[in-house]
Amino acid sequence: MSADPREELVTHIPALRAFALSLTRNGSLADDMVQDTLVKGWTKIESFQTGTNMRAWLFTILRNTYYSNRRKAGREVSDVDGVMTNSLSEKPAHDGRLQMKDFRVAFEQLNDEQREALILVGASGFSYEEAAEMCGVAVGTIKSRTNRGRARLAEIMGLNESEALEMTDSATMAVVSARSA
Repeated sequence: MSADPREELVTHIPALRAFALSLTRNGSLADDMVQDTLVKGWTKIESFQTGTNMRAWLFTILRNTYYSNRRKAGREVSDVDGVMTNSLSEKPAHDGRLQMKDFRVAFEQLNDEQREALILVGASGFSYEEAAEMCGVAVGTIKSRTNRGRARLAEIMGLNESEALEMTDSATMAVVSARSA
């Protein structure tokens, strides 16, 4: 044997792979575990006592790695298609702030009647009928103010029908979008 125990690590790879295969029953996973074991053994070689059984030491590392991975896998959620991950993602806050600033500037340019109609119907969620009653005007007038307000907002903000305005605030999206009305 040489003076450096690291040189002996390579001689145990076939036995480690066979042991990993017996634990995992998966060649790819076994290879990953052997690699993890060798990396851990290499980085912690100072804890190996020269003159003792290196194979047993490496097998212990591999076994502990296997059971640690199993415990970890029990706490993890399988998300093959990325559905769960996509639902957890969050848009950068700066995008929403910039779009919100643009929206505020555009919204202030609307006339009072259009802003009032958009706030009542879009942001507050009132029906056209309820908004018309509150404003003391006909339902058709509220519908017209809302539609003209939305069209003017899109014009001021430079949006065309194929573009989607993505904001983090659902009330603001309701003001801009006719779908919520």
